Amino acid sequence: MLHCTTSEHRVKRLPPVGSIQALVQVARLGSLKAAADSLALSPPALTRRIQALEQFIGSPLLVRQNNTVHLNSRGEEFLAQVEHHIDGLANAIDRIRHAQGKMRIRIAVPSLFASQRLVPALPDLRQQHPTLMIDVDTGANRIARLGDSIDAAIAITESVEEKHYARMIERGRIVAIGSDRLAQSDPPIRAIEDLERSQILLHRGMPGAFNVWRRAVGLPNLEPAATTYFDAGQLILDAAGQGLGVAFMLESHLRAAQNAGLQQLFSEKAESPYAYWFVCSPSALERTPVRLFHNWLFNYFGNKDSSSS
Repeated sequence: MLHCTTSEHRVKRLPPVGSIQALVQVARLGSLKAAADSLALSPPALTRRIQALEQFIGSPLLVRQNNTVHLNSRGEEFLAQVEHHIDGLANAIDRIRHAQGKMRIRIAVPSLFASQRLVPALPDLRQQHPTLMIDVDTGANRIARLGDSIDAAIAITESVEEKHYARMIERGRIVAIGSDRLAQSDPPIRAIEDLERSQILLHRGMPGAFNVWRRAVGLPNLEPAATTYFDAGQLILDAAGQGLGVAFMLESHLRAAQNAGLQQLFSEKAESPYAYWFVCSPSALERTPVRLFHNWLFNYFGNKDSSSS
């Protein structure tokens, strides 16, 4: 008969995983509301989870100041201790799923990249890896949600923090995109200088696109009549197609646009400081679904310009 002492039977009590997940999201997003939205919780529910964790530990973990919130020293110490264990738990779950022939990856993608590039390519992914299921998330704060609700992200940005694994998909060049009717509009847009009488359209993720372009064409002081910002690339293309302004986006956005009335207005182009990156945590890349998707992505789209951090 096997005999065990009381201490050998004792199991240490743990806080709910959801409470730890709530703390991680708040730390990454710096906002209770943003963290609650990312976890599909109400702010009061998220606050209750964090309070339960603080009561379990017996110490406050957050500093709340006005509308911002961040970890205090105890919270930072706690996060450093548990974060790699959370990754290990996710890896273990993936291994079990893989053993059962089930694999799934949750990836956050800009909506325009998803519609123009990723979704049309998914039949090839299905053919290559029929057991790999992909959940596509087009929500905001893509990189900030890595490790929680998101396994990997495709983001358009100037740079990626060194703590992440990052590989460039495409950089490209910035061009002026507009309706083919603009030359007959009132006022007409026929030369670059005519932009002084036009509205320009920019993506919030690429706010400096026009500044980069006007410097590249040698007109750093060129000022448009107005500037409008959008959160979704397809909306910018739709607005440009309706003649509402001139969009400054990547060449690839124009090439893949499903709008025959759109065209590159001027021959001038500018090297973009913004690039599409594949981003995940270094440990996530060790997981089979993430690694398979990563390898397929770069085999399918080619590695035009890549780098790792």
